[in-house]
Amino acid sequence: MNFSLMISFVFLGLSLAAPMGPVNSAEIDKGIKNGFFHAWLVGIGAMIADAFFMLLVYLGLLQFLNIPPVQVFLWLFGSFVLIYTGFEGLLNLNKLTLMDYRKKDSLFSCLLSGFLLSISSPLSILFWLGIYGSILAKTTESSPNQILIYSTMIFLGLALWDLFIAVLTSGLRPLLNTRILKMISLLSCLSLIAFGVYFGIEGVQTLLN
Repeated sequence: MNFSLMISFVFLGLSLAAPMGPVNSAEIDKGIKNGFFHAWLVGIGAMIADAFFMLLVYLGLLQFLNIPPVQVFLWLFGSFVLIYTGFEGLLNLNKLTLMDYRKKDSLFSCLLSGFLLSISSPLSILFWLGIYGSILAKTTESSPNQILIYSTMIFLGLALWDLFIAVLTSGLRPLLNTRILKMISLLSCLSLIAFGVYFGIEGVQTLLN
């Protein structure tokens, strides 16, 4: 097994997780509000969804995504989840105080939030269909054990980024006051709504085309 190749797959996982998106926005928000484990579990929930997508790609079950009605549904459903989550946060924004942020969310709700944000995101599906699908195409002559190692290295990269965000955001908590926390929550909510609007536009365009 080529060690440098394994490291490259770890960096691939990091590069997939690093761009700012709905999951990173939610993880930062939960980490600053509630602490390390809440942020970490948002990422774990997203990774569970990623594992599901990887399994579907591996089994060749994502070919149906080329069907236009399915694509429209995915874009619009993802749009609904993101916009709903964002507006729910905005509606509760002015009611929150510094004490309200402490351990407000349950660990399970954070896990579920990460899973839903990732499983409902067409961008996640397209990422795994394109990138992981191409990896499988390049390793068709590899043994199942090698493919498993490649997949594990990708997940290691995802997990390292998840851990980094959780440590970073929870470490910043003692330095923040109510005003800054509300500002961060506002930016997070607006980010989710913006992604939701983008997904909705893509869904409408797919429908019209």
